[in-house]
Amino acid sequence: MDIKRYLREKKEAVDAALERYLPREREFPATLHRAIRHSLFNGGKRIRPILSIASFEAFGGKGDGILPFACALEMIHTYSLIHDDLPAIDNDDYRRGKPTCHKVFGEAIGILAGDGLLTEAFKLMTSSHLHEMLCHDQRLVVDIIHEVSKAAGLEGMIGGQVIDIESEGKEVDFSTLQYIHTHKTGALIVASVRVGAKLALADEESLKAVTCYGERIGLAFQIADDILNVEGKAALLGKRTGSDLSKGKATYPSLLGLEQSRRSAEELVNSAVEALAQFGPEADPLREIARFVTAREY
Repeated sequence: MDIKRYLREKKEAVDAALERYLPREREFPATLHRAIRHSLFNGGKRIRPILSIASFEAFGGKGDGILPFACALEMIHTYSLIHDDLPAIDNDDYRRGKPTCHKVFGEAIGILAGDGLLTEAFKLMTSSHLHEMLCHDQRLVVDIIHEVSKAAGLEGMIGGQVIDIESEGKEVDFSTLQYIHTHKTGALIVASVRVGAKLALADEESLKAVTCYGERIGLAFQIADDILNVEGKAALLGKRTGSDLSKGKATYPSLLGLEQSRRSAEELVNSAVEALAQFGPEADPLREIARFVTAREY
């Protein structure tokens, strides 16, 4: 399959849905809405929502009912980036080639734009009129919201971010590095594929397989990010390279070196693809997304 075309088409679908769900930038309070749109529509790959859609379709899901949940995942991801870029955390001036949210709108609006996106994500997932065509079982919706909350919260992304911050400038062991990567980045990626599978009513065996897939590509994705931060092209990445080293971040290259990091990412991708061996061509988008993870240049 043409993975670049698939990613482009799904990204367009997600972007169009986000446009429908969000207030217009001139709606009051306009500054907040402009800040949110500045960060949300700045060239993101939409990997997490696309993974949820690919998983949904792989297990027989039909229609656009997945889109509110897919968009919610992107809102959560974008809120985390806005907050990560703040001076108190990573203090980044650029994101995807554009000034970060707080550089344009100030720290206060940056914080509130992130808060707003996080809250809107859960509002979207609980707006019954948006997903009633997909699922009439409200227990399933509650279960999915619990899954996303866990992945984004103390046991997932936030927990990983805290250990990432506390590990800066320190020597960390491999288990700590794994914790950071699997929680800060991996948890929301795992949740994305599980959300799609659950909404398609996948059975337990299938859910177990796609969870294994998600765990592996989640870690591979962050390793690839670590590598790109060392040797990627700033013009393609849209932000400065070498920042992990200058901040003393715990990364795969800093602990294992570049070559071993590449091998680890490739092994994880191969293992992720193997986890889908029981499925037919309907899972090809998931397989190709896994391969894209380590082949990308940004």
